[in-house]
Amino acid sequence: MGFFDKLKDGLKKSRDSFFNTIGRILKTKKFDKDTRDEIEELLISADVGVEATEYILSRLEEENPEDAFGTLKKILVEILSSNNKLNVPDEKPFVISMVGVNGSGKTTTCGKLAQMFRSEGKQVVIGACDTFRAAAIDQLKIWAERANSTFIAHMEGADAAAVAYDAVNHALSKGKDVVILDTAGRLHNKKHLMDELQKIGRVIQKVIPAAPHEVLLVIDAVTGQNGLQQAKVFKEAVNVTGIVLTKLDGTAKGGIAIAIAKELGIPIKFIGVGESVEDLKPFVPSDFVDALMLGDEVEDA
Repeated sequence: MGFFDKLKDGLKKSRDSFFNTIGRILKTKKFDKDTRDEIEELLISADVGVEATEYILSRLEEENPEDAFGTLKKILVEILSSNNKLNVPDEKPFVISMVGVNGSGKTTTCGKLAQMFRSEGKQVVIGACDTFRAAAIDQLKIWAERANSTFIAHMEGADAAAVAYDAVNHALSKGKDVVILDTAGRLHNKKHLMDELQKIGRVIQKVIPAAPHEVLLVIDAVTGQNGLQQAKVFKEAVNVTGIVLTKLDGTAKGGIAIAIAKELGIPIKFIGVGESVEDLKPFVPSDFVDALMLGDEVEDA
């Protein structure tokens, strides 16, 4: 099964429960106050969020198009299209800091990204900066071995910033291409965690002033609006430059992607639809919207 088919399968719940119904309303009814209220309820139920929902409905009212279904797809693609590609610096190494709560799929995503870069012929260094969980260090080591990447770790309980410093320093001295830093995600101890993430940033900037070039926040799509709250907390503490939306595997409401992009203005850079390495791909807004709003299913229903 290709990635688009997996994405379609992953978004089936959202499509069947919400977006196909929206499509049928837009294709068969006049866009008036009653249909607006129906669509508003469906969008909010799909985790699109209040702010994004109001924006979408206002745009539909303003444009009042003949093809409201096609216009809605266009609006969603616009919301989701914003600097979706990685900001790779001219000089190596390219430093990526991975942040997110425990259980979001962060460590696994680090491993998958390492394999993606390795498949492009790049040399990768992975830094185990989640020093509070021995299991996270062990898991990351397995991923590093799989991806044939250099693994930098200290003992459990060590200073996370020291690990990050060593990883970046190693990459710089050896001329390696990419550094991926897996950070801790203990959101219940928010202040300590955020202080730690900020310290990692300060320490690696002593080696590379512009680093990290990307701060990617990993969000489990199944968490819905909780994921949006997590994103707000991390955005306040560190300069989150992109989102990796994981676990779009059929149980998630795909509307959360739209809420994140609109409310927080943080671009989605990758999405994950399964466990294998091939199931993490760069985010393509038009593909996502096509999978969410398949016109043929609306016609057939």
